[in-house]
Amino acid sequence: MMTYRFPSQVELIEQTDGAILLKTIPLSVLRVNRACATLLKAMRDGGPVANVAQNTALFDQLAARGFLEQVQTVPESPQKYPFVSVIIPVRDREKELGRCLESLSALHYPLERLEVIVVDDGSKDNSAWYAKKWGAKVISSGANGAGPAAARNRGAAVANGEILAFIDSDCTASKEWFQQLVPLFDDATLAAVGGKVAGISKESDLDLYEDVMSSLCMGAHPRLAGKGADTFYLPSCNLLVKKDAFLDLNGFAPTMQVGEDVDLCWRLRDKGWRIAYMPAGAVFHKHRNQLWSFMSRRFFYGTSEEKLQRLHPKRKKQMVVPPLLAGLLFVFLTIPWTGGLGVLIAGIMAVMDSQLLKEKTQKMGVNLRLFQLLRARLRTMVSLLYSLSFHLVRYYSILMIVLGILQPLFIPVLLLMLGCAAMVDFSVKKVQLPFISFFFFYILEQLSYGLGVFWGCVKGMNFRSYVVVLRRHIDG
Repeated sequence: MMTYRFPSQVELIEQTDGAILLKTIPLSVLRVNRACATLLKAMRDGGPVANVAQNTALFDQLAARGFLEQVQTVPESPQKYPFVSVIIPVRDREKELGRCLESLSALHYPLERLEVIVVDDGSKDNSAWYAKKWGAKVISSGANGAGPAAARNRGAAVANGEILAFIDSDCTASKEWFQQLVPLFDDATLAAVGGKVAGISKESDLDLYEDVMSSLCMGAHPRLAGKGADTFYLPSCNLLVKKDAFLDLNGFAPTMQVGEDVDLCWRLRDKGWRIAYMPAGAVFHKHRNQLWSFMSRRFFYGTSEEKLQRLHPKRKKQMVVPPLLAGLLFVFLTIPWTGGLGVLIAGIMAVMDSQLLKEKTQKMGVNLRLFQLLRARLRTMVSLLYSLSFHLVRYYSILMIVLGILQPLFIPVLLLMLGCAAMVDFSVKKVQLPFISFFFFYILEQLSYGLGVFWGCVKGMNFRSYVVVLRRHIDG
């Protein structure tokens, strides 16, 4: 179940008509009414919190803005053991499938409450034989290469389980896969749950990069989401879904060869369901550890953006760009060319920005020291620099390289953006690699993905994937 914790870095400032929530890193200020203040005060003080279930939506919103922490807790064993159908699409992966089925036979879950369904998508090897050897039910996808989405739907159509568990044939499951994830369905609002996806191999530098930078890796922190315009999803290689919810939406989009898991999760959320990620219940994936296959896969992922944007037009990319702070960042970046004048202008703009922020917080009844203001704005500016850098590197890296060749003065800006995006991701993801190796793979990933996005847009004659919604305001 999902519980909530009052973070140590958040201050609750009580007022007569409610309270102010203050978070200094990054700086965020929020006014709440008296009823909400009472709930939060009880949570902060460690006392009982009334009406937790009725206030789940409120707590989720506060957690999304960083004023509460979501804590996913899992009982040692579920109250009941629902019947689970494991569905594995396969095509010509007999050795990988054998390892996958062997891992499923060792699950810490009552075997009588499990069934394994292997959907053969036109294999020419012995995949079907291996599946039968391990006692799985084998069915045909009905086509020769229908794709994993269509194959999974065929498996779901004959499944007997209350819960459908999807895993890929090149994955192996941890013994605790179901033990740690199935109990989350005690929350009736959840339609889907996903667990950690780690790499099987950690031998090469590329293995180590993929282990934390793969789009299948959802991070070290639990996350829960319902309706909303964000892009949170759960990858299909470690995905548990309520069968009724899955069938109600007619399952995966069968014609999608990539991005079908994103589409399903977004449709579930649009329908009013919630989905949850738990950094447990691990599945181990055989990542691409050859450069060409690594780049090809990133290119393939990039091609999905056009179709996903067409199917879900409300989910546009968003970026918060406060005008004054963006101007300050621009002036700061041009100092190598503007010299002392740039330093003077940047100093004036920094003072103006800090003064406006001070006035804003004082109106809300919060008095901050100059050090707190400067630290908050510096952190916000670095965050803005990362967001802008990552977006430009992700989608316009080829154009940026061409501009650098045509105009050498642009090269320092290009290197700064590449370095900023890479350094932040390297630090946050805690990659166990030398930075130079990480930087090499990072550049290849951005180039490959960006080319995939462009190619998908060209094929679909739709370039709305490049549209970014700019917002002026940022918390704090």
